[in-house]
Amino acid sequence: MTMRTVEAGGPRPYSIHIGAGLLDDGAALAAHVRGRHVLVVSDSNVGPLHAPRVATAIQRQLPHAQVIVSCIAAGESAKSLDGFAELLRELADLGATRDACVFALGGGVVGDLAGFAAACWMRGIDVVQLPTSLLAMVDSSVGGKTAVDLPQGKNLVGAFHPPRAVFVDTSTLRTLPDRELRAGLAEVVKYGAIADPGFFAWLEDHVDALIARDDGVLAEAIARSCEHKAAIVARDPREQGERALLNFGHTFAHAIEAEQAYDGLNHGEAVAVGMVLAARLSTVAGMAPPADAERLRDLLVRLGLPVTRPAGLQPQALLARMRLDKKADAAGLRFILWDALGAARIVGDIRDEDVLQVLQ
Repeated sequence: MTMRTVEAGGPRPYSIHIGAGLLDDGAALAAHVRGRHVLVVSDSNVGPLHAPRVATAIQRQLPHAQVIVSCIAAGESAKSLDGFAELLRELADLGATRDACVFALGGGVVGDLAGFAAACWMRGIDVVQLPTSLLAMVDSSVGGKTAVDLPQGKNLVGAFHPPRAVFVDTSTLRTLPDRELRAGLAEVVKYGAIADPGFFAWLEDHVDALIARDDGVLAEAIARSCEHKAAIVARDPREQGERALLNFGHTFAHAIEAEQAYDGLNHGEAVAVGMVLAARLSTVAGMAPPADAERLRDLLVRLGLPVTRPAGLQPQALLARMRLDKKADAAGLRFILWDALGAARIVGDIRDEDVLQVLQ
């Protein structure tokens, strides 16, 4: 499979490279290291599979550099202030200078945590994103948003810190658990849902190939998703307007994740549920036809994703969580809703009773 490249614009442009075997390309990886200190951050699931070869590939190209690997615990619970502090200690012990480089090798948790550490060490050092989950490949590795969670909510402490480059090695998807693959597909569906009905229809036609991990079909889905995200981020790098559309379904999803203490649905699964709830809220608010919400629900079901509020979560508790969401403002809750499939927009002043009706 040939490598594909998507260019991400904005104040600090970078390239997103998509192809098989990119983690072994030491020359390409090392080209983004400006100094002699390299910290490869991974987790306890991904690290044993891929970290040694990444570190070795870089070290071969940069024999005089110090290249160390740091593995955090796998799972959302590691994306905490404690986890952040631990990475800062690693950088301090390494003696990392301002031209040091962090490689974030893993899923969204690793990308967010390592990216935030890079954003804060000496007020900002380079980070290269090496996403190994489909979710990270099409979402969190692109756009430069980094963050950690607090007990009160997800991603409440963070910074905008674009990477120097993103390398999407599609061969890592072969070791990705089925549940994680499906979770990533939820974010792929999101791009069609908010902006591209043609891509949505393409996904409907390629469900079986996506689930079967067809290399070409997955690469196409990843490239088209990255193109959408990169274009939106370039127009709105700091989420002052249009970029908020990428949070379609996320207001509900983040509330579900927090209410489950990040120990229930994973992020992609919560987004799948959240998108269905947002589509239904669009219908309740008189904006969109119910048929579009059903079409979205049907595609997510075919991809093996959940589409209903998890049992045991109370609507009032979820509503309270949403009030702390970053998309809320002084005027109240804001949601990303749609007028039709592929036509999302930001909507304020949504009534609590409409939200509760959808959550019942």
